[in-house]
Amino acid sequence: MNPQPFVQNTPRVLIINPNTNRHVTDSIQTLIHHLAPAGVVTEVTSPAQGPTAIETDRHKLEATQHVLALIEQRKEEGFDGYIMACFDDIAIAQARALTQAPVISLAEAGIRYAAASGGLFTVITTFDEAVPTIEALSTTYGLSERCRVVATGIGVADTAAQTERAEARLHKAIQEAIRLHSAAIVLGSGAFAGRAKALQQRYGVAISDGFAEALKYTLNAPYTQKG
Repeated sequence: MNPQPFVQNTPRVLIINPNTNRHVTDSIQTLIHHLAPAGVVTEVTSPAQGPTAIETDRHKLEATQHVLALIEQRKEEGFDGYIMACFDDIAIAQARALTQAPVISLAEAGIRYAAASGGLFTVITTFDEAVPTIEALSTTYGLSERCRVVATGIGVADTAAQTERAEARLHKAIQEAIRLHSAAIVLGSGAFAGRAKALQQRYGVAISDGFAEALKYTLNAPYTQKG
């Protein structure tokens, strides 16, 4: 995607969709355009090569390699933060080793946001195989006892396209989370980008996709990239 115009000393954040699904990247771009504070330059991009959906260990390994290559190529541009626009730990540790700027995933941003509710919370992801990974991340963050993770059973492409079946599964999962007294709900995939606000208004419960929280983190976390 085309970056916003560069202005000297203006905070700059690079948001990376680690899959190559153009529809997902465009949805993220639209959302970030509305979320970014005035005076902050954001750019949404994705690797030129790699899987269109990250749904297996092989996909994850391949995407990690391409994301790290992308960061290596662009790190000298002086970004003030990086957001990994997926609900996983893809390339997070390695990216933090490549740059002194803050790096965060939607998973960490979204889960920590939901935990601030003080009660039980639910993460709704896409395909079933993602559940163990997110559960492991919640354990890493020390929040597994309050975190419930469920999947719609629908892949990234259909979720992003909002097919009838994907929408039915999503709304059913939200309704079940509310029935189980979740104080907050996290949409656990970049494929849900831009959906949180409308769903929160519809259901009257705190719902996040992690983007706003990730953006706040990158802009407020200490860093030394431009020191």
